Amino acid sequence: MKSKKILIAPSILSADFSCLEREVKSVEKAGADWIHVDVMDGHFVPNITIGPAVVKSLRKRTSLPLDVHLMISDPWFFLDDFINAGSYLITVHSEVCTLALMRKIKAKLSASKVRLGISINPGTPIKILYKMLDLADLILLMSVEPGFGGQSFMPIVIPKVRALRKIFSKDIEVDGGITDITAPLVIESGANVLVSGSYLFKAKNKTVAIGKLKNG
Repeated sequence: MKSKKILIAPSILSADFSCLEREVKSVEKAGADWIHVDVMDGHFVPNITIGPAVVKSLRKRTSLPLDVHLMISDPWFFLDDFINAGSYLITVHSEVCTLALMRKIKAKLSASKVRLGISINPGTPIKILYKMLDLADLILLMSVEPGFGGQSFMPIVIPKVRALRKIFSKDIEVDGGITDITAPLVIESGANVLVSGSYLFKAKNKTVAIGKLKNG
């Protein structure tokens, strides 16, 4: 789907946290559109990463929108913290939210002018999203099992992207194993926001790497 602008969201999960500001500035200068922030709680996924304090610090160091992905079991409890930290978009998982809770989350985010993303894991049927689509500003399809960076792309996401694009006109984001090889697959299927971690932060020339992803 090349008629919709392709946005690149480098995932700081793959950045060097000892010099995070420099890492973020490097991808910003290279042409990134958003900064993707993976938040993990050790419950919903088997890893622990960062919290709202880091998001708040990033907000002071970059002008790019902060795309905050809550891979946590209780997004409602932490929602205000991530709103106040300066998130542009907050994505929560359909696996941990009832429709009623998702509506509450949407109302709170809308009141704060923060966009809502809804995500599903690779093994979750896409039909779980159908009753939530009208609430979402973005749908995030995981193309790896969430929890750790550096995993290989799972092709089972391709038919999900294609099916979703037929019924959802807003942003479709794909996260996991995105490289210059896999980017064309998800773009042609209908995705327009690509999260990339290891591929970008390990690239010798990040401008060239981002250009390859955007060109599909």
